[in-house]
Amino acid sequence: MKTSSRVLLAAFALAAAVDLISLLAGAEPGHRIAKPFLMPLLAAYAVTRGAPRPLTLALLFGWGGDVLLLSDADGAFLAGMASFAAGHVCYLVLFGRRRTSPALGVLYAATLVGTIVLLWPDLPADLRIPVAGYSLLLTAMAYRASSLGLLAGVGGALFLLSDTLIATGIADWPRLPVPDFWVMLTYIAAQYLLTAGALRAMYGERRTNV
Repeated sequence: MKTSSRVLLAAFALAAAVDLISLLAGAEPGHRIAKPFLMPLLAAYAVTRGAPRPLTLALLFGWGGDVLLLSDADGAFLAGMASFAAGHVCYLVLFGRRRTSPALGVLYAATLVGTIVLLWPDLPADLRIPVAGYSLLLTAMAYRASSLGLLAGVGGALFLLSDTLIATGIADWPRLPVPDFWVMLTYIAAQYLLTAGALRAMYGERRTNV
């Protein structure tokens, strides 16, 4: 691994640690400072490793969503959701037509339907359709991520878990202590594992084609 890659990965890990520790400590300024650095650092790391463009774009759209969700402005939540949705589209382009397990697809479909059915009555009326549409796209991404191997597959599942935790908060369901910590922990791990899985799959394909 090149020195620049190591430095950027270490910087990403530091920003992640600052963000998570700030959330545990209730230090909101630390979270607001660290969070916007996460995805740009991870994207820059991926670029130094020769990442394909859809991966880089997915991470940058994630950064857009991160920044928008820090805002309390009207419409910021929907705009952030739209940015993340664009990132999921990029991930789906990255996965291409690689094979995935039909049985896993059935499991994800059942999870999607069950989650929407349970959350629907408790979601604000104006968010029900957007959340359902976003959940469909997110679940498709999580399912297709497994086509790149175990790392990316776990990353996709964690992304689904992270956003489900957000949705349960919107529905005003009981939440874990320090809920934002768990949202960010699963989200950061998801984006890193998706990146690592994509890079590993890419290098494997390169060796195969030599």
